[in-house]
Amino acid sequence: MTLDASRGAQAPPELVQLLTPEGERVEHPDYDIDLKPEEVRSLYRDLVLVRRVDLEAVALQRQGELGIWASLLGQEAAQIGSGRALTDADMAFPTYREHGVAWCRDVDPVKLLGLFRGVNHGGWDPKEHNFHLYTIVIGSQTLHAVGYAMGVQRDDANAAVIAYFGDGASSQGDVNESFVWASVFNAPIVFFCQNNQWAISEPLEKQSRIPLYRRASGFGFPGIRVDGNDVFACLAVTRQALKNAREGQGPVLIEAFTYRMGAHTTTDDPTRYRVASELEAWKLKDPIERVKSYLFKNEFADQAFFDSVEGEADQLGADLRRRCLAMPDPGPLAMFEHVYSEPHALIDEERAQYAAYLEGFSE
Repeated sequence: MTLDASRGAQAPPELVQLLTPEGERVEHPDYDIDLKPEEVRSLYRDLVLVRRVDLEAVALQRQGELGIWASLLGQEAAQIGSGRALTDADMAFPTYREHGVAWCRDVDPVKLLGLFRGVNHGGWDPKEHNFHLYTIVIGSQTLHAVGYAMGVQRDDANAAVIAYFGDGASSQGDVNESFVWASVFNAPIVFFCQNNQWAISEPLEKQSRIPLYRRASGFGFPGIRVDGNDVFACLAVTRQALKNAREGQGPVLIEAFTYRMGAHTTTDDPTRYRVASELEAWKLKDPIERVKSYLFKNEFADQAFFDSVEGEADQLGADLRRRCLAMPDPGPLAMFEHVYSEPHALIDEERAQYAAYLEGFSE
């Protein structure tokens, strides 16, 4: 392992890669995947459409239609690859950036916007999609995920759980506590860390002196680093990890080594803390372009296919914008709904007080 003098950190160790940035297919002794041309075209479509959802949401925020948005730009392969590895019975626990995984779980993209527009608390039924609501509190969803996985284990269900978090969240106590519980109880869970190099404005070397996947060994379960911009590798590695979890082999930590091409959220300005050359270097590893190159080189798709996907993306973006702007604003008293599953005296009192306050303006 060598030292990266430009960042003062150790250079990345060997990682699982099945598709190079140039679109060349490579083999790996432990992980392989046999994808038919139509399956690769489907993955490409996923990547393009999810990026369009993300770009449209950024534009909506800039125009004042969303309060904030957390972009996934550059992380599409990690999310689509891992998301497509899930079975219908598996359960996913996201952060607030897993728009690609939501797409794979058939969550209507406009429902993602409701939370960021401030008109609902999430907008989808986690049980219907086996995709939990977005979690804003950094790292707390990993504890929820382990608890759910322990329940799956006790129900003897043929299912696994996946918990998403970022490199910054890996420093949170909740995440490390979830590692302890998962390991001790051999819970059927995959911890999927999207290491996008930056925890808001803090670089990776401020989170760990060793590669993040190696932390797993200290808790007693395997860790693996995968090329997070390689959708083939993310699919193969996550599929195998989930299979092992379902078979009772316990937790796994996957570190998807990727890069956050945009800002942490739309309130952030990444030009204040990272250099342009770093971004340009990662643009050459774009997850969509490498799949497009692979399809072209192997004559698995022609220009008509790529044009049709772009046309579908344009239509999706326009439809998303139209439906976002049509979302009705909730009434002021809606904030008191769904706080508890049963009537609650304190909530009833606060609702009545606020209703009286609002009534005062009508005079």
